[in-house]
Amino acid sequence: MHLVKLGGSVLTDKAHVTTLRAANLRRLAAEIAASRQEVVIVHGAGSFGHIKARKHRLQEGYLDDEQLPAVAEVQRDVRALNLAVLDALRRAGLRPVSLPPSAIARLDDGALRSLDLDVFRRYRDLGFTPVTFGDVVLDARRWFAICSGDLLMLALAEAFRPESAIFVADVDGVYTADPKRSRAAKLLREVGPANLAAIDTTAKTEDVTGGLGGKLERMIGVARFVDRCVLVNGLKKGRLLAALRSPRVVGTRVTP
Repeated sequence: MHLVKLGGSVLTDKAHVTTLRAANLRRLAAEIAASRQEVVIVHGAGSFGHIKARKHRLQEGYLDDEQLPAVAEVQRDVRALNLAVLDALRRAGLRPVSLPPSAIARLDDGALRSLDLDVFRRYRDLGFTPVTFGDVVLDARRWFAICSGDLLMLALAEAFRPESAIFVADVDGVYTADPKRSRAAKLLREVGPANLAAIDTTAKTEDVTGGLGGKLERMIGVARFVDRCVLVNGLKKGRLLAALRSPRVVGTRVTP
């Protein structure tokens, strides 16, 4: 089994609220289907979640009642994105089922306290493709908080010990700096705790789930539970398909 994280940057235009990159989504769904591998899919929220969540400071938890309409709106928006993902996977020939974190997960001060793993197992046993996603969920201390796709990847990797965890982003891998802003940025073929200090993680972002530094820490955590953890460019045709079929793929391997 493989865990696949479809990043919000490849599924949506993160600069424009609730804007889908439909052609990318259709191609990635087709590549997953063409691989003929068993997968569990996690997808990010992209512009369906981060922009409004940041505006209303939902990542900080409950501050006042004025946030509550935004919680409901962001939950609705990420479900709209999830439905688009399900439709693309279904049209590609798979049998996807949606597992919304707001219904099966709970946080405690931003940390994942519980996740109904049995529902993933049962759908897998029946031949379905479980699909979950970044969402706003209940939090024991903050009342509500953001449950990121990366948190879900870590929990699923620990529970199922898959063959690989594939993170699909809009760049060729992990760079020493933001390749969209720095010409001096160099692609790292492998990244782990030993060379984290060489990576500039200070770039500003609309992401409300910790930015690059937090993502790398969670990816390193995922790497402890899988045979292979890799970050690949989902904007390049065939890159995800190659990662599902073979360890030889352009990208960055993440080690524990």
